[in-house]
Amino acid sequence: MSRQENGAASFVKSMWHRFANYGSIDIWFLIIVLALLCTGLVMMFSASYPYAQIMYGDSTNFIKKQALYAVIGIVIMFAMSHIKSDFWRLMMPVVSGVTIFLLLIVFVLPQYRAGFYRWINLGFTTFQPSEIAKFAVIVAGAYYYSKYHKKMSSSKVAKGGWAGLVNNKIGAGLIKESWVPTWMFCLFFGGCSILVFLENHLSGCILIFGIGAVMMYLGGVRTRWFVIFGSIGIGLIAIVCIYIMATRDAEGTNFLKGYMEERIVGWLDKDYDPRGVRWQTNQALYAIGSGGFFGKGLGNSTQKYMYVSEPQNDMIFSIVCEELGFAGATIIILLFILLVYRGVVIGLNAKTRFSTMLAMGLVFQVGLQVLLNIAVASDSIPNTGISLPFFSYGGTSLVMLLAEMGIVLGVSREGKLKKK
Repeated sequence: MSRQENGAASFVKSMWHRFANYGSIDIWFLIIVLALLCTGLVMMFSASYPYAQIMYGDSTNFIKKQALYAVIGIVIMFAMSHIKSDFWRLMMPVVSGVTIFLLLIVFVLPQYRAGFYRWINLGFTTFQPSEIAKFAVIVAGAYYYSKYHKKMSSSKVAKGGWAGLVNNKIGAGLIKESWVPTWMFCLFFGGCSILVFLENHLSGCILIFGIGAVMMYLGGVRTRWFVIFGSIGIGLIAIVCIYIMATRDAEGTNFLKGYMEERIVGWLDKDYDPRGVRWQTNQALYAIGSGGFFGKGLGNSTQKYMYVSEPQNDMIFSIVCEELGFAGATIIILLFILLVYRGVVIGLNAKTRFSTMLAMGLVFQVGLQVLLNIAVASDSIPNTGISLPFFSYGGTSLVMLLAEMGIVLGVSREGKLKKK
């Protein structure tokens, strides 16, 4: 063996020993993840088989692909759980650079769907760079607020909230604040949000913006700034809604993309275009309402028979409610709450500030996405096409989600929390 080969082998071996994680994982978090995954696969098959049979002549079209990606995702999840969180801190510049590159390159690649730039077609599958952007925002937030926390000026004693828990866990007992990491982080996640919005991916933009706000809060930015900017944001949203409703009969307003304006109008005016913009939302509400307390039974939904458009995707929660009822939907929501709770416990028992914010950011991302998906299905917010983690069809997004859960398991290997 040549010296170069020996040197390469030594480098790989040293890197493996530096970043390999051999501790035991948090078994409760793993059980919750697997429970959600299995339940999601069952419900995805139940929701998808009529649509798959009608459109593709094969009722198992979606479940076969989703199950394959689930197996791949589980393998990647366990692989990720063996990587120390320090690796992601070191890789933050690479992850951020790749994310920006992918978000830009979609504008010059052939469009997978006319008018939308959100997909990259690999031939055998497609994926959305926004999925990677969500992860990159979490890593960047954890990086900036952990790297610069010693330079932050101490101010008022923490009065609760997750930011206070994070700082108290580290031992500072104070909310740290500095505009330096905040502006650096805002520049990155704000740029990602704008690029995703320009890709005609409003739901992705909302999620990335929400994740950025969560990371800032975990990083210790004072609550008053969220109140101030949140109030400004709500005011601007109200002005936009009023403007759209006032000008909806005019032609050529072009304030937002046409489909975005239509969905906002459809959300505010429940009688607007019932066979068009309101169709999917109305059918989802019928499904939720008809489920009752115990549901119609697994597989017995009627709304999935071409009433709810592509029921295996964003509106799958309505089929869950129809088949499993209020009781079943509540159990699933409780599983998601337990996932977030256990992830927070893992984060608070991590060894470093970066690990704490990384684990908590990843589980809060899941919680935020679940909250927004249910809000869309129940017509509480405009239909923005937000998927339900573990349940909605999408192979690459499922693999990415399981990889992120693997990173949380990796943090649990490093922490001092009892695993059993």
